[in-house]
Amino acid sequence: MGAPVVHWEIHAQDAKRLHDFYTGLFGWRVNANNPMNYGTVNTGSKSGAQGGIAQRNEQSPATNVTFYVEVKDLQMHLAKAESLGGRVVMPVTEIPNMVTMAMFSDPEGNIVGMIKAAAPPPKKKKKKKAAPKKRAKAKRGRKRK
Repeated sequence: MGAPVVHWEIHAQDAKRLHDFYTGLFGWRVNANNPMNYGTVNTGSKSGAQGGIAQRNEQSPATNVTFYVEVKDLQMHLAKAESLGGRVVMPVTEIPNMVTMAMFSDPEGNIVGMIKAAAPPPKKKKKKKAAPKKRAKAKRGRKRK
């Protein structure tokens, strides 16, 4: 399995302004009705990753765009990023009832997020089909003459 890009995020000085901008430009639906005022974006398309528009803060001091890659083992990928010259920006962090994520910067300083892959649903057990019932053969009587 590859590591798909599953989310993107735009950090803005004025998030509301960008909500309106992208809604007007692309027709995206932005919903920031949550405790963090995080604008979840529904692009209206079945293809491609959905994203979000976030207010810039101490953790994201610059206006930037970040993409998120889905992986099974966040800690292993953070260690691998460091071994290849990257730097951990956010250790593995769980936001209850939402997501488990981590972030690193690549050797050029670009910040990339990772999201823990959801556990696959349990496999459904195949029901064994009952053996077909054998039909009793009709007894054939002798024909009378």
